[in-house]
Amino acid sequence: LFAIFAFATCGGYSGELRLSVDCANKSESDLSIDIAFAYPFRLHQVNFEAPTCEGRRKETLALIGDFSSSAEFFVTIAVFAFLYSLAATVVYIFFQNKYRENNRGPLIDFIVTVVFSFLWLVSSSAWAKGLSDVKIATDPDEVLLLMSACKQQSNKCLPVRSPVMSSLNTSVVFGYLNFILWAGNIWFVFKETGWHSSGQRHAADTMEKQPSGYNQGGYNQDSYGPSGGYNQPGSYGQVGEYGQSQSYGQSGPTSFANQI
Repeated sequence: LFAIFAFATCGGYSGELRLSVDCANKSESDLSIDIAFAYPFRLHQVNFEAPTCEGRRKETLALIGDFSSSAEFFVTIAVFAFLYSLAATVVYIFFQNKYRENNRGPLIDFIVTVVFSFLWLVSSSAWAKGLSDVKIATDPDEVLLLMSACKQQSNKCLPVRSPVMSSLNTSVVFGYLNFILWAGNIWFVFKETGWHSSGQRHAADTMEKQPSGYNQGGYNQDSYGPSGGYNQPGSYGQVGEYGQSQSYGQSGPTSFANQI
């Protein structure tokens, strides 16, 4: 839907401006000069006639600039994004098993999403600059400067109506919204690839290995463990040196008595 709004508001645009040239000789005046233009904004091909205020002779003029490259690039990206979104929706719904087979589908989807995110940013920025130039080239005050009659102070040249650019402004907004939408979708497609879950499993395995090595061999058993260092009850409890009969209980006093 966002892609449709983007290419529809730009590719379907047509605008018009109106100028007025009031010559000193009123019979030579033209108070309604209409200039129409549309997508793809090859303004140098938009011709119009204007009075010269020198008899009834008129001159043929053309607007300045060719902004078709940025406009067509923007519309092309929007159309292809719409087609890919439509195809991806069909695959998600009806071919889920094929999509997940060998992880090939999520991988391709991830790469295409990254590419479209970059293209949306580039095309929207290019079209925003192109639209700014279109506004300047179609400004009635700028167009009046092209007329020879308007260079004479005895004649009055006035803008009557400026073109409405609201839909073109909307197309730029939708272009950047599409960039945000596709860039945000990168995270969700990345999770589908399995790289995210494998990374979490690797981190969990690492955390499990560290406590086991520390508790078993590093401190509790080896240093003060069964070898008789300090903590085990074998030293003082069961059969150790000070326990039942060998080291201190009987041998020590018997030997001392014999010596006496």
